[in-house]
Amino acid sequence: MDQEKIKQGVRLILEGVGEDLNREGLVETPDRVARMYEELLAGLTMDGSEHLQKTFSVENNEMVLEKDITFYSLCEHHLLPFYGKVHIAYVPDGKVAGLSKLARTVEIFARRLQLQEQMTGQIADALMDYLKPKGVMVMVEAEHMCMTMRGIKKPGSKTVTVVKRGIFQEEKERSELFFQMLR
Repeated sequence: MDQEKIKQGVRLILEGVGEDLNREGLVETPDRVARMYEELLAGLTMDGSEHLQKTFSVENNEMVLEKDITFYSLCEHHLLPFYGKVHIAYVPDGKVAGLSKLARTVEIFARRLQLQEQMTGQIADALMDYLKPKGVMVMVEAEHMCMTMRGIKKPGSKTVTVVKRGIFQEEKERSELFFQMLR
């Protein structure tokens, strides 16, 4: 990440909105914002498969569900946050990932400039590609600050996206079980 370009950009924004760059509260703001973006967008340099490569053999091939994985991301349209919960289910085909690995995978895709719809699919595809399960289902529920603090200004509204792969597309009962387990 080019910290100097980010700092220059922040200075231009502050000047553009009519702020005094020498005001006490703003003197270090360009540096703080550059460091913040490096943290918030750390997923740009990470591989979505990184945490899914270590697996464990299992005989149980029933559904595994990890729900309520908190995430924070930035909307690529407005550079404003969106945040919420991710729910992941998969049906193993002889191997599972450690539970923390699912949350870490969510984190990699959330820490990028994102669209919620795209992130949902990226998580599902990473699990399909690297765990090779019989199927995956991912649901993301998020509040978008571009909807709550600007534009339509509807705080509390949530966007829900769902992606199904493999057996979840073929067997309606599995999808229904996923939703029942979220209750």
